[in-house]
Amino acid sequence: MTNSLTPPLPPVDDNRFRLFVASVTDYAIYTLSAEGIVNSWNAGAQRFKGYTADEIIGTHFSAFYTPQDKDHGVPQRALRTATERGKFEDEGWRVRKDGTQFWAHVVIDAVKDADGQLIGFAKITRDITERKRAAEVLHASEERFRLLVQGVTDYAIYMLSPEGVITNWNAGARRIKGYEQDEILGNHFSRFYTEEDRKLGMPMSALATAAREGRFENEGWRVRKDGSQFWAHVVIDPIRNTLGELVGYAKVTRDITERRQTALALEKARETLFHSQKLEAIGKLTGGVAHDFNNLLSVMANGLGVLRHRLKDPTDLKVIDAMERATSRGATLTRQLLSFARQQPLKQEHTNLNEVIGAFEAVLKRAVRNSLSFATELAERLPTVLADAAQVEACILNLIVNAQDATPDGGAINLRTEAVTLQHGEIGTLPAGQYVKVMVSDTGSGMDQDVVARAVEPFFTTKPIGKGTGLGLSQAYGLMQQSGGDLKIDSVPGAGTSVQLYFPALEAKTEGVAANEPREKALVVDDQEDVLDMAVELFRMLGYDVVSATSGAEALTILQRDGDINILFSDVLMPGMSGIELGHAVRRMAPHIKIILASGYTAPALGADNSGGEDFPLISKPYTLAQIVRQLR
Repeated sequence: MTNSLTPPLPPVDDNRFRLFVASVTDYAIYTLSAEGIVNSWNAGAQRFKGYTADEIIGTHFSAFYTPQDKDHGVPQRALRTATERGKFEDEGWRVRKDGTQFWAHVVIDAVKDADGQLIGFAKITRDITERKRAAEVLHASEERFRLLVQGVTDYAIYMLSPEGVITNWNAGARRIKGYEQDEILGNHFSRFYTEEDRKLGMPMSALATAAREGRFENEGWRVRKDGSQFWAHVVIDPIRNTLGELVGYAKVTRDITERRQTALALEKARETLFHSQKLEAIGKLTGGVAHDFNNLLSVMANGLGVLRHRLKDPTDLKVIDAMERATSRGATLTRQLLSFARQQPLKQEHTNLNEVIGAFEAVLKRAVRNSLSFATELAERLPTVLADAAQVEACILNLIVNAQDATPDGGAINLRTEAVTLQHGEIGTLPAGQYVKVMVSDTGSGMDQDVVARAVEPFFTTKPIGKGTGLGLSQAYGLMQQSGGDLKIDSVPGAGTSVQLYFPALEAKTEGVAANEPREKALVVDDQEDVLDMAVELFRMLGYDVVSATSGAEALTILQRDGDINILFSDVLMPGMSGIELGHAVRRMAPHIKIILASGYTAPALGADNSGGEDFPLISKPYTLAQIVRQLR
């Protein structure tokens, strides 16, 4: 019984069906006998293979196969498979009448009668050469891309599933993160994040952002296999199929730790330079004012001395006494200003700071009120430094008094010394080397960073009016600059302050030479006799045997007859042979000699005279003993 809503199918017209098959041109449709003989042929077969029906009917279909395939029995195997399974399907090279080849998709169906007996085969062939070529081009492109990605070592490039599971891994990922491919595939990418970032949900938040906005880009700390961390620049892109469905993510990570450290170091250097330039400008102004004020005080002090001898009235003498005390305080003030401006005369000598503090400790203890605990921690075998002991005592006393003022409600003050090794730029602009650190710390009120940044400026103080001049730290800063060192302040509001003084340590040879040890010899060269004499004396103070010369030619003569010279210290601008030319000549004669040059001009200002001068350390005139010692280190 048929459904009244569905009309019956019309009977099949065999003639129309044959005409339809014969007219198809996109497919080769033909039939084979049970033995594989072609017994029908359509327009598509003629177009693909080049044979007319009269030419091919009655021929075995193996004529379409390549000689190699025929040698391997591929045509017979195709018919056998179709017979056994009912169908054979394959792709491969086929041959046209003109001998050219094309890539064919082939389907062979076994045709059986009502009794199940094989009566032949129906064969459909399609020319898919263009599709195969396109697929091969795509495959080649994908393979090149895969090799490119796999070969990249500067970037970690890998894929994630939509859930964030790692699905592939390149050489850069292995180098940067430390995992082999077999170790990491199938793991969630969140393992590269720090514990803190995982707790904050940052990995999944990154994927959600990428999926929502089409891209995620960020920088942050990531973790390697060995637990070490690196600063990473990360980009995550979502991958979608043609239907717009999310199928995964492409993730690119780069280790930019070194770049970040360089940027931070550059920023620190800029801040240090700005701070140094500001203090230098203040110092120049302060020094000029202090010098002029000193002259005025000299006139006043001398005038008061004269008046004291002339006046006899006790009342007048009391006035003079008060004026002299004010003059004395003014003189102390100018000395502090000159110290900040690095114009205070220093008597620098080989000094053991432990000995200075030990001899001065009783005074320091009396300066600290009873409600505070005071302790000293002095390192053993402290290297000697070049310092003015009296100025160091005054500096430390100022720091102790400041620490006491910062702890009005009780607490502790600690004075500590130690030998330290610094890297270049670790403290201010100090070069790498050995230093002696003196630190005064307290548990007082502390300072915020804005106050710390201005703390060494003259007259800047956080104390109430009349409780301080604001010159204690300025004087300490000036002393350290003049001694070739630096000052650093660490402070946290409510948690106290530490002020650290860094003095360049002298090498063992500068601390004195035993009677049975050979002394090193320095050759000092300068065309100005008074400058030469002073330089010779400085090197003798450092424990060197010294010979001198007033020209480059004379210096070379001395070197030729004296092979024991270890140091060449020469002026740059001299008549005849410059110090730079002398330095190169000495380097050729005796490469072991350490060469230090001095000039009243900076390196850029020397111009053509400085050609090749970048090969040697340059000290600016007027130089100090501390500068020479720093270069000798």
